[in-house]
Amino acid sequence: MTRPVVHQPAEWDRHTACWLAWPSHAHLWRSNLGAAQAEFAGLCRAIAAEGGETLDLLVQDAAAEAEARAALALAEGQVRYHHVPVGDIWLRDTAPIFVAARPGGLGAACFRFNGWGGKYVLPGDAQVAGRVADLSGLARLDHTWILEGGSVEADGEGTLLTTRQCLLNPNRNPGLGQAEIEKALREDLGAEKVLWLEEGLVNDHTDGHIDTLARFVAPGVVVCMEALGEGDPNAATLDRIASELAGFTDARGRKLRVVRIPSPGIVRDEEDELMPASFVNFYIGNRCVVVPTYGTPQDEAAVAALAPLFPGRRVVGRSARAILSGGGAFHCITQQQPEVP
Repeated sequence: MTRPVVHQPAEWDRHTACWLAWPSHAHLWRSNLGAAQAEFAGLCRAIAAEGGETLDLLVQDAAAEAEARAALALAEGQVRYHHVPVGDIWLRDTAPIFVAARPGGLGAACFRFNGWGGKYVLPGDAQVAGRVADLSGLARLDHTWILEGGSVEADGEGTLLTTRQCLLNPNRNPGLGQAEIEKALREDLGAEKVLWLEEGLVNDHTDGHIDTLARFVAPGVVVCMEALGEGDPNAATLDRIASELAGFTDARGRKLRVVRIPSPGIVRDEEDELMPASFVNFYIGNRCVVVPTYGTPQDEAAVAALAPLFPGRRVVGRSARAILSGGGAFHCITQQQPEVP
């Protein structure tokens, strides 16, 4: 059978739904569970307040559904609940990547998942992609190699950003080199040109996911961060990322325009460990952009810097510090389902 010709739409293309999973594992979140649930509800309410996007929410069981319904009462009518066991809430990495198939239609691309290189292997996570694909009612496209959605960033026109630290890491696909990975990205996501950055933030257990480093905000335009505070341990990495991006051209031959926004700087957890906080881990909804904030002096400036990049959308900041204690922020816990072309 001939492979379908597919491409990964840009996140700013219109969605019919956003897939998420309700945080409910007390043994994982510990004292942060209540705060993480409140921040999760804040994200959902921000998306729902603008309308135009259904929230498809995975819940562990009836008790978790009742808990989520109470927290999301203000979004009632825009949430569909699905009883699907998950290891945790990081659907950007465990759910399918929805792709557009030419000449029309959508497919759910399901990749293997191994707990971010074997670091966090949780029951149910490896089955999430297939379950969500079946629930979506779309054609299921199964692939045999390991890929997490947060490790790739698409402009919708054939350009894909990623990092060598993640995609070429032997803990994902040992034996596959850069040429083989690019071939797989071309066949399975429609990437015409892959742009490689080197590495990510300090203490990022995803091994350098691109969605904490650089994001497309329009064709030919990419946003990344700049260290403004004293002693930012990521300062050199962030400068190198900006420099590398400025030297790239995309699949259409355009030189990338690079916009820098503030970095959160030093954000620490309860054990005084540095966390991989990022303002570019935002979610682009149909009518809004929800930016994670962490209680830092740079929060307001980062949201303000992003606002002009999204004309026609309301850019809002919402707390994500408790969610970050689990390893990521808003982009990490969402997966958009594009509208059928």
